[in-house]
Amino acid sequence: MKNLHKLYIVFLGILVISCGQKETKKEAYTLKDGSWRVTLTVQDAKELPFIFTTTAKGIEIHNAEEQIPIRDITIKEDSITIKMDVYEGVLKGKFTDANTIHGQFEKVSLDRYVPFTATFGETKRFPNAKGEAKATISGNWETVFSPEVAADRYIAKGIFQQNGNTVTGTFRTTTGDYRYLEGTLNGDQLQLSTFDGAHAFLFTAKVTDSTMIGEFQSGNHWKEPFTAKRNETYELPDAKSLTYIKEGYDEFNFSFPDSSGNMISLTDENMQGKVRIIQIMGTWCPNCLDESTYYSTYAKQHPDVQFIALAFEYAKTKEKAFNNIKKLQKRLQIPYPILLAQFGTSNKQKAQEKLPMLNHVLSYPTTIFIDKKGKVRRIHTGFNGPATGDKYVDFVKDFENFVSELKNE
Repeated sequence: MKNLHKLYIVFLGILVISCGQKETKKEAYTLKDGSWRVTLTVQDAKELPFIFTTTAKGIEIHNAEEQIPIRDITIKEDSITIKMDVYEGVLKGKFTDANTIHGQFEKVSLDRYVPFTATFGETKRFPNAKGEAKATISGNWETVFSPEVAADRYIAKGIFQQNGNTVTGTFRTTTGDYRYLEGTLNGDQLQLSTFDGAHAFLFTAKVTDSTMIGEFQSGNHWKEPFTAKRNETYELPDAKSLTYIKEGYDEFNFSFPDSSGNMISLTDENMQGKVRIIQIMGTWCPNCLDESTYYSTYAKQHPDVQFIALAFEYAKTKEKAFNNIKKLQKRLQIPYPILLAQFGTSNKQKAQEKLPMLNHVLSYPTTIFIDKKGKVRRIHTGFNGPATGDKYVDFVKDFENFVSELKNE
């Protein structure tokens, strides 16, 4: 009995002590109103920065003239989750204090995770740029990426505007552009970056008035060298000559499902006698989003033209792929069907297998123009988005003129 009595006293003491201990509650935070500078840590411990500002509805990410609204923000105690409105990417972090957040930029389907730090009150993308620029880089640049590796080598055209040591612009390639780049020229050191929720790009280079030697990093999974020389007359190959119907094929056709499970094909009765615009794209692709934004506007104004998008998704399941498609359709109010052509990978060779009549799928996006009789009249590889300035204006003018010709035949 004595032992039982002692055991009871010990148990009662433990109970009293444990009840007296209060669980430590995590401090609740909010995003302060104003400017936040975010730095992603990429390879070689380099910082890839961007700026976002808080708004009444959420936040806006800034890249040169581009503002990207983000509405899906969740804060619970010291944890914050910022989900991109269209893309899969998520910023997940924790407040270490009211002015600092540490976390990761995550793209789970691709198994990519990039550390980041967000700091309140900083307004400059590259705050270390204090010296005067030692070169002038406004203009056009003939560029080669991975110049020493034949398998990776590709050409591009740099288009830049400089004001003091502030630089904006982009690189155009044969398959699209590298978005709205913003940065500085600090002495002879060029620094440019962009972040749009799908891609995080950093370009650094040593420059003169006529040359660049630099490095391109995409997230923390890819980097490659590039060289460039000033060439005001340089032009990329014609985007209408890169992709074509292979010999032996008389037509372009497919049969892929929409989100309701309906199989849709160009041989369907309701497709006959119309000008048809086929868009090869992916919901994960920023250039495709730019193109879809323009096509949606045009399609609403010209309902007699039939647009159909073929989505090649890297989402690992059909359900997730269709969820991404529905998300994009809702965000952009896309009036035309988006069919699921492939999921689990966005590999271009696999895509070409789904469309064997094409010589290759070189780019997301690619647009195929089909006349009222079902004949392919043009294939346009890539897309010159708004970041390319005059090239985007030229594309819109050429697109509308050509479609008008097809409609009037």
